[in-house]
Amino acid sequence: MTDTVISNRPKKVIYDTDPGVDDAMALYYALAHPDIEVVGITTTFGNVYVEQAATNALYLTALAGRQIPVTRGVSQPLVKKAAPPPDHIHGADGLGNLPQRMATQGALDPRSSAQFIVDMVRQFPGEITLVAVGPLGNLATALQLAPELPTLVREVVLMGGAVLESGNVSPVAEANIWNDPHAADAVFTAGWPLTMVGLDVTHQVILPLSLFRQIAEHHQHIATDTLYHAVAFYSAFYNERDAAVGQINGCYGHDVLAFVVLTNPELFTLQAGRVRVAVDGLAQGQTMMQRKAISYPQHGWHDEIPHTQVCMNVQAESCQALIEAILKRDWMQKPLLALIK
Repeated sequence: MTDTVISNRPKKVIYDTDPGVDDAMALYYALAHPDIEVVGITTTFGNVYVEQAATNALYLTALAGRQIPVTRGVSQPLVKKAAPPPDHIHGADGLGNLPQRMATQGALDPRSSAQFIVDMVRQFPGEITLVAVGPLGNLATALQLAPELPTLVREVVLMGGAVLESGNVSPVAEANIWNDPHAADAVFTAGWPLTMVGLDVTHQVILPLSLFRQIAEHHQHIATDTLYHAVAFYSAFYNERDAAVGQINGCYGHDVLAFVVLTNPELFTLQAGRVRVAVDGLAQGQTMMQRKAISYPQHGWHDEIPHTQVCMNVQAESCQALIEAILKRDWMQKPLLALIK
């Protein structure tokens, strides 16, 4: 495993998410990593309805003993009709249908997710990284509120899309992009430093369920017990659907790789090119990448369209070893439980 490089100042991150099982993996990786400071969690619809996403973000952070601002964001796509959440993948509650939940402390920040992003980026210009692992409506709305946002953000890392790999909601489309293609195209063309972590790499990293059992046994903590339960539900879906995953008895990590590329970019091979999103028709949600330096006559590929850094390959074994090492660190605190009167 490549050693984790620890800087003197952890990266300030706003985590834009729709938890979601792999979102929970990613959150706990971020909280466990000494080089990341999660300064806010902005929630969106996607794996669950946005109200459930916000509830899950509050719950997961409280279980880990952390107090982090959580906001509720967009509840539907900018233009297209919303699709129902995939409860057969993540469970109706997003966390594998937990049999019960502890009563925990925590309340939502009253700001919208988009306003929270704008406020924080203005407060810490050049310091905030946006890590987005759901549909991109919060980022697109923040751009509408503050067109200068790309000049204030340190960088954006998103989990979504596919270039060469087949899609997972259509032959060409990945779920996060497909859920809100108009928002995604606005994000890809905004002009901020942007890295795309899509199915091209997330389908290379299959995480065994046994890994999360070992992590839970290592910590003996409600947070990792909850994560293990959620991953077991999630893995059952993938084991039935994908023969390669079924051989391992595991799942794709998807969202956690957005944080891995932030902390350990040397594990990835990246290629720069313009990325656009098909917003309607059979190709709706497709991320199209200009991979050759050709001057195309079709509008939409002109020089003013910014380049995106796209992850094309990953060192899968090193990536899994890193995830295990980080999640086994001593990072959790006593759960923030509600006072029962």
